[in-house]
Amino acid sequence: MSLSSHSIFELLVGMHIVTGSIGLIAIWVPIAGRKGGVNHRRFGRLFIRAMLATGTIATLIALTTLSDPRGTHPHLADHPVFQDANLIRGIFGWMMLYLATLTANLAWQGHLCLKSKSHHAENRAWHNLLSQLILMITATLCAWKGVLLAQWMMPGLAIVGWATVGTNLWFIYKPHPRPLDRIKEHIKALVGAGISVYTAFIAFGAVRWFPELALAPGLWAIPLTVGLTLIIYHQRAVTQRMRSTP
Repeated sequence: MSLSSHSIFELLVGMHIVTGSIGLIAIWVPIAGRKGGVNHRRFGRLFIRAMLATGTIATLIALTTLSDPRGTHPHLADHPVFQDANLIRGIFGWMMLYLATLTANLAWQGHLCLKSKSHHAENRAWHNLLSQLILMITATLCAWKGVLLAQWMMPGLAIVGWATVGTNLWFIYKPHPRPLDRIKEHIKALVGAGISVYTAFIAFGAVRWFPELALAPGLWAIPLTVGLTLIIYHQRAVTQRMRSTP
């Protein structure tokens, strides 16, 4: 017996919730705990793996939505805002696809920038450069579809993806990054992955009960504001600590 698109979608959503929840919890140990300790490394690795799995599953969720928007979202059949299947594709397909690749991109960048600290050229491995290209494409598609649908939140969110690719490439091609550069990149990337998955969980999770919240920019701005604050705080803290170390 073949599975319907809705059954496949619900199975993927269940897996997405499990892996995403693990990551949402695990990230707070490295953020709040002692830096560089056993728990920092252990939960950091768990977070990275959870984010890579979550991003992969979210990509499949987005692709099922793009192929069958009505079949995967039957609860929106009578919703006045989502009568146009193209809007479902835009919000729950193209934007979800972009956020999925953003999450995986940042998780991998955060992992690789420290793993390759003794061999910086490894950051220019084909898979990492391909990740930048894929993110640039999905961010641009998200922006373009948002313009076509007059959903201006989508181009706004795409700016984050473009900025991510730009800052990633700046680090990747920096000739001789200092230890401080690597740690700051590590913080930016992994907290950024946390922002991405928290954004998706808050917004898309709320949509299952209040679909109109998918279009509320304020809801999407909450994780971004908190995450950027954490990035700035921890980058400044590590800068001050390393500069004061003889």
